[in-house]
Amino acid sequence: MTPKAHRPLQILSRIAAGVLGGYAFTWGFISLGIPLLLAAGMRFGDANTLSTMLGFLVFLGAFCWAFAASGLARIWTLLAGAGALMTLAGWWLSRP
Repeated sequence: MTPKAHRPLQILSRIAAGVLGGYAFTWGFISLGIPLLLAAGMRFGDANTLSTMLGFLVFLGAFCWAFAASGLARIWTLLAGAGALMTLAGWWLSRP
């Protein structure tokens, strides 16, 4: 039994999930990481720099995972959903 050929729409959806979902996940990671590092006693500039630098690695991992994982709905749910939840948690933690 040979595997089915990927349809162009599925490929485009994986690319969009990798780019847009990975961006949303990375945005959430950075927006949550900065207030957590500030709460740990780090200065804002250092927390911002460290979170952003780690964000590059997070984006790379999320982008690669979007192509390696099975189940397109799971990919979108995890990347976009977790990104939104982390952004919301970061916003909540950064309130005065």
